[in-house]
Amino acid sequence: MSVALAASWWSRFWEAFGKELADSFGGKHIGEKIREGILQWKGSFTLGGQKFLITDAVIVMWIALLAGILVFGWLGAKRERIPSGRQAIMESLIGLLLGLCKDYGLNDEQAEKVVPMIGTIGITLIFCNTISFFHLPPPAKNIAFPFAMAIFAIVYVIFMSIRFVGLKGFGRSFVDPMPFMLPFKILDFFIKPISLALRLFGNVFGAFILMEFLGIVCPIILPGVFSLWFDLMDGILQAVVFAYLTTSYIGEVVESSHAVKERNEEKAKLKAEKKAAKEAAVEAEKAA
Repeated sequence: MSVALAASWWSRFWEAFGKELADSFGGKHIGEKIREGILQWKGSFTLGGQKFLITDAVIVMWIALLAGILVFGWLGAKRERIPSGRQAIMESLIGLLLGLCKDYGLNDEQAEKVVPMIGTIGITLIFCNTISFFHLPPPAKNIAFPFAMAIFAIVYVIFMSIRFVGLKGFGRSFVDPMPFMLPFKILDFFIKPISLALRLFGNVFGAFILMEFLGIVCPIILPGVFSLWFDLMDGILQAVVFAYLTTSYIGEVVESSHAVKERNEEKAKLKAEKKAAKEAAVEAEKAA
């Protein structure tokens, strides 16, 4: 009797399993399911009689930020004279960022001032991008998030550039290598944040759509394999590129300012030498 019940149970189980599997691979409503994945959840809450809108991007962003704070707080909590383990990891990352800043023409003091914010930008984007690995929608699939990050980055670039080379030096960077470059350099500061935002949005959104599609048409094994790249590695890569470009923009202004200053000093020196030589020639003629 028990054998017959067990056989009947297994029969029903495999029948139900086969039906669910067939439905998963059938893809009858792929477009509708992907659309549901793309559309963001919206809600609201009332505070002090004022109604505030909240979306899934905001909620997931704060979850990612909390995870980042906990992970990097744990990595940096243990400090020893001779670094090892997690402290060695943190110091290696900081050394990598310092080296990146120096490669773009920043000196040691400037690099130490830039690294904390560049590291914060990178950490924020790494955790926000890779959170899709846990089947949570990445904030960057909402176009507002990449543009907010890009605007913040370009404002930070302008602020730190003026802090390093002064307002006059910042203005000099707009005429490097030639004065006719001025309108193009001004336009560049509008194009840069758009480029940063669209690069981040396009890569994260595209990866999200692909993973949604794979999860619908082939829900077994394949999504997990592709997720290692599109959710993890690509998310980390986009965060690194964003931080890398932000650093390069600061270094670009600093180097351009110094280059123009050196050229102006060289021109002034040559002019002074010519003037001195001319005066010496006049004095020689008078003496003769």
